[in-house]
Amino acid sequence: MHTEVSPALTPIVRERGEGPRHDVMGVVHSYKAVAAETGGSLSVFEATVPPGAGAPPHTHAHEDEAFYLIEGEMVFEIEGRNLPLRLAAGGFVLAPRGSRHAFRNESDATARMLVLALPGAGLERMFGAFDAVMREEAGGPPPIEHIVAIAAASGVTIEPPPASR
Repeated sequence: MHTEVSPALTPIVRERGEGPRHDVMGVVHSYKAVAAETGGSLSVFEATVPPGAGAPPHTHAHEDEAFYLIEGEMVFEIEGRNLPLRLAAGGFVLAPRGSRHAFRNESDATARMLVLALPGAGLERMFGAFDAVMREEAGGPPPIEHIVAIAAASGVTIEPPPASR
């Protein structure tokens, strides 16, 4: 069976470390393919997650998100599964749109994941806005209200952190 390559798409080749980058609250995204290059169908990036970093519980209204662990160990939470899930290199998680999920690096070593967002343009815009806020704050964490508002504009609901006791 012969399949044809879409005439709207062109081949994409990026070496390790190449491609646009975003700093998303200390997690560096190195893009392998952006939505503008894939006809809007997906975004692919390598996420470098230092110890202690991750993403808080959140839900996407418009995107499915897949995570393939390349190196290290990560703890995932995903609605509908026994929690938490501790995965090592080779582990995979699919978080369908509408499912609450989170991840964090609880180890003492940096982890790397390949992340696919389908479609990807909305999340790319959100991550770009997070990167811009990080630059404005000179690398410090921006107020959580600002992050929640940016996410909401992209159809992502971030759960508020638990109240301090």
